[in-house]
Amino acid sequence: MKNVTLAIDENLLDQSRDYARKHHTTLNALVRNLLEREVGARRRDHWVDEFLALTAKAGGNSRGWKWNREELYDRKVLR
Repeated sequence: MKNVTLAIDENLLDQSRDYARKHHTTLNALVRNLLEREVGARRRDHWVDEFLALTAKAGGNSRGWKWNREELYDRKVLR
């Protein structure tokens, strides 16, 4: 694992340390988790972009028809 040096406002740093302490973690782990959630999530969400591209390429057309509430909950429609 690599080390990184960050410049952080002193007040924000104090608040961050308090937050980490209250959540029984370290500031290092907190920053690592935040980065993983924000940056790593984009890597996991790549399938959404692929899905949207495939649906656009498929060229389906509902001709304006949409499900209504009754049809969504009517099990007969699903059979």
